[in-house]
Amino acid sequence: MDKHLLQEINRLHAEICGGLSDAHRIAILYTLAEGAQSVMQIAEALELPQPTISRHLKILRERGMVVAERRGTTILYALSDKRIIRALDLLRQMLNDHLERNAHLARVAIK
Repeated sequence: MDKHLLQEINRLHAEICGGLSDAHRIAILYTLAEGAQSVMQIAEALELPQPTISRHLKILRERGMVVAERRGTTILYALSDKRIIRALDLLRQMLNDHLERNAHLARVAIK
């Protein structure tokens, strides 16, 4: 394998995959796809405690997936790149196709 490609794969795993390794963080990203929001707005939307949201936002910020902007006394969080939602949607489609194939195989096996 090309050394450059292997380095990119390692960076991808460290940065992106680590950020997506928790369902709450993915839910936060989808919430932010609707627009910039405060920690409390995200917490209310996801029905999770504010400290939990703050902890996950820190990880997403460290990985460059979200950005924070101070507006007065409020800090608003936003996606750093909207392509992350397209990537997540593609992964969801792949998962859905996989589940449909498995369901089809189960139906065939039952007959």
